[in-house]
Amino acid sequence: MIMGFRLIGDETAVWNAAARVLDANWTGTTTVPSPGLYPHQWSWDSSFVSVGLAHHRPDRARIELMSLFRGQWATGLVPHIVFSSSVSRHAYFPGPEFWRSRAQADAPRSVDTSCLAQPPLQALAALRLAQGPDQEGSRAFLTRLYPYLAAQHAYLARDRDVGRCGLVSLCHPWESGLENSPAWDRPLAAVEPPGAPYARDHHHRRTPADADPDRCVSLITAMRDAGYRPEYLRDDHPFVVEDPLFNAVFLASTHALAELAEIIGADPGPHREAAERIHTAMLERLWDGETNCFRARDVRSGQLVPVATIAGFAPLLDPALPIAIVRHLVELLLSARFAGAAGYPLPTCDVQSAAFDRAGYWRGPTWVNTNWLVWLGALTHHLNAVSDLLFGSTLRLVRQSGFREYFDPFDGTGRGSHEFSWSAALVLDLLALRRRS
Repeated sequence: MIMGFRLIGDETAVWNAAARVLDANWTGTTTVPSPGLYPHQWSWDSSFVSVGLAHHRPDRARIELMSLFRGQWATGLVPHIVFSSSVSRHAYFPGPEFWRSRAQADAPRSVDTSCLAQPPLQALAALRLAQGPDQEGSRAFLTRLYPYLAAQHAYLARDRDVGRCGLVSLCHPWESGLENSPAWDRPLAAVEPPGAPYARDHHHRRTPADADPDRCVSLITAMRDAGYRPEYLRDDHPFVVEDPLFNAVFLASTHALAELAEIIGADPGPHREAAERIHTAMLERLWDGETNCFRARDVRSGQLVPVATIAGFAPLLDPALPIAIVRHLVELLLSARFAGAAGYPLPTCDVQSAAFDRAGYWRGPTWVNTNWLVWLGALTHHLNAVSDLLFGSTLRLVRQSGFREYFDPFDGTGRGSHEFSWSAALVLDLLALRRRS
């Protein structure tokens, strides 16, 4: 339930500053992640932005979501990038000419897209709109949006359950939203490297530090050459990983989709059954009882990846998570491996791991969006100490360093892009939805 309260003191200033960032990054149809470096529309980013816009400009949140779904494929895939036709085709790599989406029969004809997915947070973002003040306007919009969301979820359950266990499999690190996480090091190392470097000479790569740019590009080339067919992913594609963050978001959005179905008068039953399948599969496939944390599973090798990352806390979004597992996760989260070692939690990798890099994108820094996901999970289980810690530390980050892309977990120094949209949007959500016990 959304709880309204009056913003006081410097929280009002933070709210107004966050709203200005979203206003400045609005193009008329979508909100770019940041000026310059990320000129197109990303699925992951637009979902977070829509969550914040639901409190600031719900009319723009509706436009944002529909702009993203104009790129949806006939299969139900919501691509992780919808390319802007007003941006030079060479301003960003890999651009439309690399993906060649329009050569695929199921892709939209009116817009260029990528051919990967990202964590499907859109139903949860839509639920934020449903809980807002414009009930009538939101109901009409949700009735229009619901079939697109249902198709997205059906695609993931049908075509991306490579392990046939109820979980979505990633076919590329970029699908995770945490592109160069050390969780992908071992599965990527098993991928045959390309005969010649693909990405070395491109100056507009999509991340500052891909785990292995040549192998990442090689994976896309192989998918493209196979026509992005689900049969190829199931039988031949070398990178197939079940990720706890992606599947926890899928589960949370499946619960949200059930609530949306009730609001518009559709049947919520199939979504609740789907949520139960995801819940069961996450416990069976991704929970490591020996180390008491969730880990990604390499489907090809059958092994759990060895490193603990921020993704392992995302299953807190599951309201049915057993209390014993919740306790283990909280113990790990507050330990010297994560929040206990960081002045500005949560670092995105176990700080005691050899893979930890405090400046290395998803290999150590703190991000507003991952803090927000774990905060939301903490609220789900009434973990007041954890939710208060994440609320306070996230606001400290933006007060100290502004709405940066990511932050040093020890001293809070801002890194990456300035005026980053999801950092601003999710601060709005933190302020608007803070619950007091």
